[in-house]
Amino acid sequence: MFSMVLTWVGALLGLVLLIAMAAGTFVVDFDDRLQERRSKKPAEPAGPLP
Repeated sequence: MFSMVLTWVGALLGLVLLIAMAAGTFVVDFDDRLQERRSKKPAEPAGPLP
């Protein structure tokens, strides 16, 4: 009985770890995209229209 409880606890901890790793990857990717967007300079106008 005790080994079954430890098995389920280990399985739940493993699932929590996998979800945390997936969330961390999403956060890092989102942060990189925001940083790329900030680093782009705004487009300068081509000149006066005729």
